[in-house]
Amino acid sequence: MNKIKKIYLKKDHLSLENDGRLCLFFVGIGSAFSKLHYQTNLILIKGKTHILVDCGTTCPTAIWKYGNSVTNIDNLLITHSHADHIGGLEEVALMSRYVTRKRPNMIITEEYQQSLWEESLRGGARYNERHDGQYLEFKDFFNPIHPQKISDKPRPIYEVQFENINLKLFRTMHIPDSSISWEDSFFSYGILIDNRILFTSDTRYDPEIINYFLNTYSGIEWIFHDCQLFNGGVHASYEELKQFPKDVRKIMFLSHYGDNFHNFHPKDDKFAGFTRQACYYLF
Repeated sequence: MNKIKKIYLKKDHLSLENDGRLCLFFVGIGSAFSKLHYQTNLILIKGKTHILVDCGTTCPTAIWKYGNSVTNIDNLLITHSHADHIGGLEEVALMSRYVTRKRPNMIITEEYQQSLWEESLRGGARYNERHDGQYLEFKDFFNPIHPQKISDKPRPIYEVQFENINLKLFRTMHIPDSSISWEDSFFSYGILIDNRILFTSDTRYDPEIINYFLNTYSGIEWIFHDCQLFNGGVHASYEELKQFPKDVRKIMFLSHYGDNFHNFHPKDDKFAGFTRQACYYLF
């Protein structure tokens, strides 16, 4: 097993650069309504490149408490449209346009870009001003970078080489709870990072896609998997994840968990453990 190094953030010293190693910094690791943790948003860091993956309601405050600011975020990737993943995005958009006067890059599929704007961001962003006689649009706030589709099987997979980080986005099965496959689920994405680290973001129990990536990309070292601590709903449960073979569980960190996490002991169940917030995971 490849080793992983964990370094907890020293107070007020969040840096968006490092020595060139791939790093995942978890701004938060809590479920949507956690009161003990920030929401599950993270920053990918590699050399001078950084990408904020999701910007939930508590994300701007968390980054500020870590000694940085969302106004310093140059690159974003949004996995889906729940408030714990996009609730802070309007602040990023408005601060970028009217304070820093820059457009952050956003890695996003063309289909999801339209949905994110029309169904989530438009109401609070479009009508702030008229520009050339027109109301504002997505491109007035963000510079979209569209990954290219590289596969339709077992489901749509998109790829982008963003500076020195390779990203593969794949559709997940998250909402609604009545959906029977990813095909009748609303837009939500997981990410394979540098063909090494699998981050599911929010997903129901969906072993098909996990097994596909493990069988297709032999270099996958670690998995950061959505985990709720009760059964039912639109997230993979702890009990469901225990169905993965031991050799998969041992590389699987659990994230997006609730405030009753003290009642669970993932290492006893042969998982890698709970993901920790304010922590650099170095690979």
